[in-house]
Amino acid sequence: MFNALRLTKIGTAVLLLLGALLVVAPVLAQDTVVTDDEVNEVAKDLFCPVCESTPLDVCPTQACADWRELIREQLAAGQSPQEVQAYFARQYGDGVLANPPKQGFNLILWLSPVVAVILGGVFFSRYMRTLRASAAGVEADVEAETVDADAPSIPQDDYKARLEAELRNR
Repeated sequence: MFNALRLTKIGTAVLLLLGALLVVAPVLAQDTVVTDDEVNEVAKDLFCPVCESTPLDVCPTQACADWRELIREQLAAGQSPQEVQAYFARQYGDGVLANPPKQGFNLILWLSPVVAVILGGVFFSRYMRTLRASAAGVEADVEAETVDADAPSIPQDDYKARLEAELRNR
């Protein structure tokens, strides 16, 4: 009797454990579900291979749809977004990355805007100095002309004198 009661309790415990496993098993067996937002978070940092300068998350081409599905599969397999981007960079080159690495030839992409702003500032300051100098020269010429108006007239040059003499003779 004692063994039968004990056996009944063990059987009940095993059945409860199996029931709990049946409830939990579908959740454990489910693949990791990757949402569209997670895929687009990775895809926005990649460019379309077909359309020039179009982010992968907004491109309507079939190639981009295939790439987004590949991103979904890789994320479901447990890869991080950085690993997915590194995969695409290895497969298709750094040109597919929205933010190329800051090394090698790509360093030119990062430094050229800074150099352009500095050069623009230098040229602009030189231009402004030239404008100020020419404005100062014009003011000096205007002042000199007003002073010359009070001075006695300067004799005309030889050509003008001959021209006027010929006109008077006609």
